Amino acid sequence: MNREMKLRFGIPIGSLQKATLEMMARAGFNVVVHPRSYYPTVDDEELEVRLIRPQDMSRFVEKGVVDAGLTGNDWVAENGSDVHVVTELHYSKETLKPVRWVLAVPEDSPIREVKDLANKRIATELVNVCRNFLSSHGIHAEVEFSHGATESKAPDLVDAIMDCTETGSSLRANRMRIIETVLVSRTQMIANRSAWANPWKRRKMESLATLLCGAVNARFMVGLKMNVSKENFQRVIAVLPAMKRPTVSPLADEAGYALETIVDESIVRSLLPELQRAGAEGIVEYPLNKVIP
Repeated sequence: MNREMKLRFGIPIGSLQKATLEMMARAGFNVVVHPRSYYPTVDDEELEVRLIRPQDMSRFVEKGVVDAGLTGNDWVAENGSDVHVVTELHYSKETLKPVRWVLAVPEDSPIREVKDLANKRIATELVNVCRNFLSSHGIHAEVEFSHGATESKAPDLVDAIMDCTETGSSLRANRMRIIETVLVSRTQMIANRSAWANPWKRRKMESLATLLCGAVNARFMVGLKMNVSKENFQRVIAVLPAMKRPTVSPLADEAGYALETIVDESIVRSLLPELQRAGAEGIVEYPLNKVIP
């Protein structure tokens, strides 16, 4: 196939890689990562996939090395990259929660507020973001790049850190106290502006974004099917979550109705007994790959 008829797509390597590959599999793309290779294979002849560090993704997308890729808006901001945001994808390495970049200090530190960081030393991977944040508060501090294990550097090496967290557990384990959230970051699908202007590539990116969003939406959802008699219909409807109206089909011989709906998986274990008590029969729970509104 002509290279111009391929979409060059960057997948983040590292902590987000596993969750991304699982999401792509649910979206219908079988991506195989080969040992010691940065060029996975994918069962879509219109896609050319490349593994790229999320820290570098926006720079390579901006330059057109790849047409599109997945990375956090934190790294787009750090690199100051001029890219088109196709969509946000609400997933991360552990949860559906966004990542927070926070300023933190040791629990016994006298530093209580952002203003107390004036003339202090701060370690972080997002140097530019941190400097810009402090500057917006009129604060000058020494901000240095951290190559990793940032939470271990205070108080011996620096006075404070700016690090990313999903749950805060690592910071608490290292006896760190958060004083401010600097940036909330979500995974984004970003595109090179010239590639986005190409009708074929834009259509491919839009289709890919739809499928990936559908996979993320389905991550913690399940489908339910059940039968219900006419006399119990309103009781069962009253038990179902009110977010979406169920699909209702008449059963043969006017025996009642077949209901089908989608619900949050977290409520299923309490919902199913309630549905049975309300008169639902033949209840079937099934997994979902994609939910597209």
